[in-house]
Amino acid sequence: MLILVLVLFSLFYLFQINRMTYALVMQKEIPEEKHPKIFRTINVLITILLVSFYVEVSLAM
Repeated sequence: MLILVLVLFSLFYLFQINRMTYALVMQKEIPEEKHPKIFRTINVLITILLVSFYVEVSLAM
């Protein structure tokens, strides 16, 4: 049950972060060729954050 909740939360959180990143990229008028690198970097960092959160929660139980 905990895994399902964490997966759903993670998907929602990643979607929201990507929306905010897109808004920032458009507002700052960053060139199109830099968009993939920015999104990749942010997605990797957020994924690391979510995995570490999962490990912390799993070990606490």
